Amino acid sequence: MSIKQIGFADTELTGGFLSHIEKLNKDVTIGAVYDRFNETGRVKAFSCTWKEGEPNRPHIFWDSDVAKWIEGASYVLAKHPDEDLTAKIESVIDDIEKNQWDDGYVNSYYTTIEPQNRFTVRGNHELYCCGHLIEAAVAYYEATGRDRFLKIMMKYADLVDRIFRVEKSAAFQTPGHEEIEIALFRLYRCTKLEKYLTLAKFFVDMRGSNELDKPIAGGIYGLYQQDVPPREAREAVGHSVRACYFYASMADYALETGDEEIAESCRQIWNDIATSKMYISGGIGSTCYGEAFTVPYDLPPESAYTETCAGIALIYFSQRMFLLEKDAKYADVIERLLYNGVISGLSISGDCFFYENPLEINLRNHYKIKATSNQIRLPITQRVKVFGCSCCPPNLNRLLASVGDYLYAADGDEIYVNQFAKSSAKANGIEIRTETDYPFSGRVSISAPGASKIHVRIPGWCTGFTASGQYTVENGYAVFFSDSATVDFDIPVSIVSSDSRVWDNSGKVAVIRGPVVYCAEGADNNAVDFHMLSLSPASAKDAAVLQAGPSGLPEIEIDACMKLPANGGKLYYPAERSEYAPFKLHMIPYYSFANRGEDDMLVWFNER
Repeated sequence: MSIKQIGFADTELTGGFLSHIEKLNKDVTIGAVYDRFNETGRVKAFSCTWKEGEPNRPHIFWDSDVAKWIEGASYVLAKHPDEDLTAKIESVIDDIEKNQWDDGYVNSYYTTIEPQNRFTVRGNHELYCCGHLIEAAVAYYEATGRDRFLKIMMKYADLVDRIFRVEKSAAFQTPGHEEIEIALFRLYRCTKLEKYLTLAKFFVDMRGSNELDKPIAGGIYGLYQQDVPPREAREAVGHSVRACYFYASMADYALETGDEEIAESCRQIWNDIATSKMYISGGIGSTCYGEAFTVPYDLPPESAYTETCAGIALIYFSQRMFLLEKDAKYADVIERLLYNGVISGLSISGDCFFYENPLEINLRNHYKIKATSNQIRLPITQRVKVFGCSCCPPNLNRLLASVGDYLYAADGDEIYVNQFAKSSAKANGIEIRTETDYPFSGRVSISAPGASKIHVRIPGWCTGFTASGQYTVENGYAVFFSDSATVDFDIPVSIVSSDSRVWDNSGKVAVIRGPVVYCAEGADNNAVDFHMLSLSPASAKDAAVLQAGPSGLPEIEIDACMKLPANGGKLYYPAERSEYAPFKLHMIPYYSFANRGEDDMLVWFNER
């Protein structure tokens, strides 16, 4: 029997931070995203009634925005039936059904704007939108048992199979923006119809392996993950969201077929990301140019692009790699993103969003150009309610509504505990219960009557722990040969150094506590210039862990040193050495920055 994740529908979060963000999404974020999509014309676009001269002209990727929202809303419905939410979804399905072409085609932009040009422009997101609509249809069917939407999208998938795999009559062979591959694997699992597995494998196998897709402006094949065939890929390249969606589908391929060549490519790519192209927050995609991966160790904090969607895509990739490998390092990355680089994309209020998630805000750099009206291109400093390209908010909807997917897995009667939250779950006749207030403390107690083993992830940040009984260590897990276990992870404030090869962070340190990365904001620190401060690793032992602030997680006060200007500040480059003054630095969880107005923010500090 192979390992299976225990899905969110069979998992109940009953307390703690992950439960809080799941509830915030249900109570606030789902509704906020729908309202903005309704106001901006995204929802109405499916009616295909727009006329030239009217506002809210349909866009090539709007279908995917609404589809992701439907998927997230379906996950909410799976556990919390709601007539109003159901009616909103059904209204969209009504429009989709009414405007589906006789041959199965579904796309609000092409149906309304240029029906004669469908499947002619690879970069216009048709298959990407199709993929998200398929995922939405599967999610809605699994949540409600209603199969109308599923049948609509099966008909569309059948058309895609005929056009792309059988006839090869489209102007391109594989999607410009990957996603349909994941969706087809999922459609196969839902329907058990082999044709969808065949099509999913076809799109993976053909990427970087066909002549039709070769014409690319500038010849930058890596941007589209088609520089090499997937079995030869060894590093993460190009647009980071497209990449990790594709890498997730490669992992799906290996899971469904046992293809070891594909699995080895996935291992190499994932390790490339985790060891040289990932921020301390878990964020990926360091540049705004192509929203892309660059070279190893190029992780500038202030200009970090680190799109929220890219972090979510890395969670999807990492979860599939865990199912392939049963290694705790994959769950470590998921944890890092859930507590830092993904949830930072959502405001504490639950209704505003970041597309980019920088690790530094220095307001002087945002407004320092006086000679022209232009400024340096840097991430925005305040979350907004909707974007022109608003892919991230509904992606958060679907991730947070299904966050229970990442807590547990079962391999027969062996239980894996990957994320720690007060919760319960069911699998293979075994009822699992976890008691913890993690990450306030590191104590986690698990009971699973009937389990032969409990595998408890030892977090990568953890340097010591005690346990209630005998255990062995396998693949980053403490393995207990019993049906209950209590583990106490040491969870002190720690100061971590950056790898010296990350040139922007050379000689710098950051503060973490358990899975939480911390930052400092000017509002808590008398608007000090953070670049005048330094931290000593020794100061961590005396750091004060404060009560939870607005973020819902503990805040920290730690001793720092302020480097004073020499010679009274009269010279930029004085010969004498500067003196230092003590400074109490107040720090908040990184994910909660920029919730109190525009302000300076810093994660990486000079080391003393």
